[in-house]
Amino acid sequence: MSAKKIVLLGATGSIGESTRRVVAKHPDRLNIVGIAGRTRWRELAQIAHEFDVRHVSIFDETAFNEARASGAFPEGTTFYCGLEGLTEISCLPEAELVVAAIVGTLSLQPTLAAIECGKDIALASKEILVMAGKVVMAAAKKHGCQILPMDSEHNAIFQCLQGERDIDVHKLILTASGGPFRDFTAAQMKHVTKANALKHPNWDMGPKVTIDSSTMANKGLEVIEAHWLFDKGPDQIQVVVHPQSIVHSMVHYVDGSVIAQLSPPSMTFAIQHVLLYPERAEGVDPTLDFTQMLQLDFRPPNYELFPCLRLAMNAMGVEGVAPAVFNASNEIAVDAFLSDRIGYCDIARIVEQTLAAVPACDPQGLEEILAADAEARRRAADFVQQIAGAPILTQ
Repeated sequence: MSAKKIVLLGATGSIGESTRRVVAKHPDRLNIVGIAGRTRWRELAQIAHEFDVRHVSIFDETAFNEARASGAFPEGTTFYCGLEGLTEISCLPEAELVVAAIVGTLSLQPTLAAIECGKDIALASKEILVMAGKVVMAAAKKHGCQILPMDSEHNAIFQCLQGERDIDVHKLILTASGGPFRDFTAAQMKHVTKANALKHPNWDMGPKVTIDSSTMANKGLEVIEAHWLFDKGPDQIQVVVHPQSIVHSMVHYVDGSVIAQLSPPSMTFAIQHVLLYPERAEGVDPTLDFTQMLQLDFRPPNYELFPCLRLAMNAMGVEGVAPAVFNASNEIAVDAFLSDRIGYCDIARIVEQTLAAVPACDPQGLEEILAADAEARRRAADFVQQIAGAPILTQ
């Protein structure tokens, strides 16, 4: 049996690192043939040597030119640059599976191109379906491609649905750690700092995803993604706070049975399940030990404390371009917070203002979605500027 050939978009990020650990564990089954990153070309060079990769995409033009002139990559390496380069490497003829692990919407068009070329997609970038779920899922159906969820929550649901009839599903239950502020009061939330928000109690993630987890916008994005992945409406998707991050999600069936997927809070479990699917093999990280004390707690989320979750679920109910507007405005607001231009509680305020400002419509294609995304980013940037001109109270 030949090894499955993989293109890894976002090779230098946290998902990329975990993916590489899984591939290193199973070199006879998995083979990375292409890698992509934004600017960190020295890390890409190390990865290329470690995994003998000869196709490298670097989004940033300056970093691309530096990398190509460096001599740091294996002999015979083919380089790709920009969005066009991401698209080209996603469509490598030998590739069977494209891992979409770039944070944000940058990998949307490369992912669609890969689907059109008949590639299966290991989806870790939730923004792709949030922004253009209708288009992506229709394309996957048309070209006979699998969209395999790599997020731990969606992968858990995917596993819990195996062998079951869709008609028997009552609801999907997405678990959320609640982030570092799950026990805060509204008064405490007003004084959250960037340093506070970047300290997640369970997961090691990049800054954008970590902030999203702290506001629970991340869970909102996952709810919208679950809607498209599993074809379930708002009334069939529930969020519960589970501080231990051991139960990654559950499926509640019509007979009252609930099937859950459990593993330690490491992304390697979900990633390996997707990369080797439908097979299984020994994992990378230690698993649960049920001979030791294990506590599992669950409680409903506080929508008043975490308005981004409420706004995302409302956007899912509206559908159309609302999810794309939610995602775009959240990206702008989080970037402004990380750049010390706005306060923590301003993130949700900007998202809500942008959702109200961008007209709702039902997009018929990708062009309309991209136009709504651009409009949302412009409006959100305006709201940031309005706030940035005033003193920031939550530093």
